[in-house]
Amino acid sequence: MTPGQEKMVTIIQGDHAVSGEDGVVISTILGSCVSSCLYDPVRRIGGANHFLLADPGTGPSDIRYAAAAIEVLINALLRAGAHKGSLEAKLVGGARMMANLPDIGRNNAQAAERFLRAEGIPIVNSDLGGTQARKLRFLPTTGKVQVHRLPHDITTQLEAPRLAKPRIELFD
Repeated sequence: MTPGQEKMVTIIQGDHAVSGEDGVVISTILGSCVSSCLYDPVRRIGGANHFLLADPGTGPSDIRYAAAAIEVLINALLRAGAHKGSLEAKLVGGARMMANLPDIGRNNAQAAERFLRAEGIPIVNSDLGGTQARKLRFLPTTGKVQVHRLPHDITTQLEAPRLAKPRIELFD
């Protein structure tokens, strides 16, 4: 990759990506969902996920839920060469998208915080809550997180269920 050139990796709900390659940017759009951005600063490897719900209750564990999604991300980072003891986390998302419904975003954020604490991974920064959707850009070799809060008028469109894997590009 030539200097200044980015390789965009877009993740959607239930997805994750890991990289140790300079120039890679992991991107997603979050409403009530949360993204855990994990980074090993010693080995310059990072990854991000995008999960939908806090707790599967008594049902099977899958990557749509906080604990399973973060565990899958940690394992992918370890396979890529990261060391668990070096990982640090940044959390983004967890907005309250509809005032008349339960606060799914807050539940998601709290589930991620609980899981990371239990795993001994420090949360070094976060941008959680509020009522606005966010566009996230994560640079996995530096751990840098960029967050752009989206106007309320496009939030409803972003929260509609997706059947395919759309690639959405927003320009600031």
